[in-house]
Amino acid sequence: MIRDLSKMYPQTRHPAPHQPAQPFKFTISESCDRIKEEFQFLQAQYHSLKLECEKLASEKTEMQRHYVMYYEMSYGLNIEMHKQVSYFFITILNDSNTGTL
Repeated sequence: MIRDLSKMYPQTRHPAPHQPAQPFKFTISESCDRIKEEFQFLQAQYHSLKLECEKLASEKTEMQRHYVMYYEMSYGLNIEMHKQVSYFFITILNDSNTGTL
């Protein structure tokens, strides 16, 4: 039986892994640095999302402008088509009344 524990557990052995019962100890400086890094990351993310939101708002405005333009064109063409059809039917009715068909 080995009585000398230094032979059984040599000093060059790696330390035991972190135990859950032992909390990590951060210095105030390390905590502040970490908070600063996270804040800068969130600021960059916010800036990126803000730019994307502005771009989408601009695209939305452009799409609405195109929609209004196409709606006006469609409405104008529809009115013109009804005028032409009405004119065509009036011409046919007048010709049928005069007997020139």
